[in-house]
Amino acid sequence: MAEEAAAEVIWNKETVPKVMKIVSSTLPQRDLITLLLVSPSIHRTLLSHPSLWLVLDCHEMSNAGDRLVSALSLPRYHSVKHINLEFAQDIEDKQLENVKSKCGDSLLDLEILNLNGCQRISDKGIEVVTNTCPKLKVFSIYWNVRVTDVGITHLVKNCKSVVDLNLSGCKNITDKSLHLVADNYQELESLNITRCIKITDSGLQRILLICSSLQNLNLYALSTLTDEAYKMISRLPHLRFLDLCGAQNLTDDGLSCIAMCKNLVSLNLTWCVQVSDVGVIAIAQGCRSLALLSLFGILGVSDRCLEVLSSFCSNTLKTLDVNGCINIKNRNRDQLLKLFPNLVCFKVHS
Repeated sequence: MAEEAAAEVIWNKETVPKVMKIVSSTLPQRDLITLLLVSPSIHRTLLSHPSLWLVLDCHEMSNAGDRLVSALSLPRYHSVKHINLEFAQDIEDKQLENVKSKCGDSLLDLEILNLNGCQRISDKGIEVVTNTCPKLKVFSIYWNVRVTDVGITHLVKNCKSVVDLNLSGCKNITDKSLHLVADNYQELESLNITRCIKITDSGLQRILLICSSLQNLNLYALSTLTDEAYKMISRLPHLRFLDLCGAQNLTDDGLSCIAMCKNLVSLNLTWCVQVSDVGVIAIAQGCRSLALLSLFGILGVSDRCLEVLSSFCSNTLKTLDVNGCINIKNRNRDQLLKLFPNLVCFKVHS
């Protein structure tokens, strides 16, 4: 019996911690929480690794507001760095006010906040939550039509270190928001303003003039922008990802300026209907690290641009979408593979 007891002590003190350290780092957070209930020794082992509790994942949960308050009240989450509330149900301003009043100190080290799809949050909610997150670096509030320039004013006032901002689908923000972002986040690395339909050249130009560290820029479905703004994308030497899907006013002149972004890896030109071979050839010659290029639906491009792309980007291109490009004759899979032997994906859009 004594030997069995000694073996159990060794198991609990040595073996279990080693195994849990390996396994727990790969488990989803919800599974980790379940493991807490397995045994006291596992419970102690998991809680002894603070790095396991830096993420609080409530995405798509019901009663997410109450769950958030309950979780943040636990000691293990007092240094949480990442909160995911994407499409969480019942999250609205009053829940965020409750978080601030009951456990606001737990958010002092927060760096990443995902409020995507939380459509009940308004400018007031942004004011409340950003007021408790001075170290925030990544903020995402996709698909929220209640947020206005007022909310962005609170964001830039309270959070000085944001480098990644997703405002996709926030249809009520205007150029004022982009002016605020540019003036306060000069080190911004990623910006998504997809379907922010009130944005004009003025707002984007301010961003491009000041935020020269941008690596990711998503301008999907912003059909009112013009070459006057697009040409200034050439000011982004570190740009790697650019989405211009639906840029109806982009011409070869604008695209030729974008070709100065030598580090571009991914370029989406889907439905950029004014573009022709001239612009795409400029991209091929200037952006020789391209791994993804979509020309979907562009009638002005032909086999000529593919030949030039093959000369400069054949070793890097892995995704090329020329579906709907009726003037490209040699566009079946086998023909494309002869030009671009590393292709693995032939369709970006369906």
